[in-house]
Amino acid sequence: MADQHPPPEFFNPYAVAIDEEVAIALLADMHVRRAIERGEFDDLPGSGRPLDLPDRHDPDWWLKSLMRREGIVQLPPSIQLRKEDAALDERLDEMWSEADVRQEVEEFNKRVLRGRYQPPAGPPLVTMPRDVEATVAAWADRRAVRAADARASADGQVGDSAVRSQSRGVRSGRRRS
Repeated sequence: MADQHPPPEFFNPYAVAIDEEVAIALLADMHVRRAIERGEFDDLPGSGRPLDLPDRHDPDWWLKSLMRREGIVQLPPSIQLRKEDAALDERLDEMWSEADVRQEVEEFNKRVLRGRYQPPAGPPLVTMPRDVEATVAAWADRRAVRAADARASADGQVGDSAVRSQSRGVRSGRRRS
């Protein structure tokens, strides 16, 4: 085996300053390299498969959690507006007053117009502003249909319970006689 150290005339130990942490790191590295050469890390369980680490092991975990928590989106504005347009009716259906619906549609329209006047930062913006009156009328129609469905299901449940109670009374009346 060849000598791993340089000849003494080329090595000056005073030229290299090694503190305790560097010495420990060098020793650890030397032991790991020797173990790899001996094959001690071959065929370990899980070899060749990715590690299943939780999010906190990701170097950008704090950035990703901040974005999730604050609702920050990385989508281009045109795609984000398309998503908002697709979900707008569902969001409006959760509102109770016409004034809130009007305000939400007007704010959506402002975002669309702002996106139209900005230089494109991705795919072209094809989302159009909504007609406030037509959107409010559609919201009112959907609300009326939901209310009618709720009344019908409530009447059906009340009717079923009345039929059940009447049939119980008839049955109980037969038993008494």
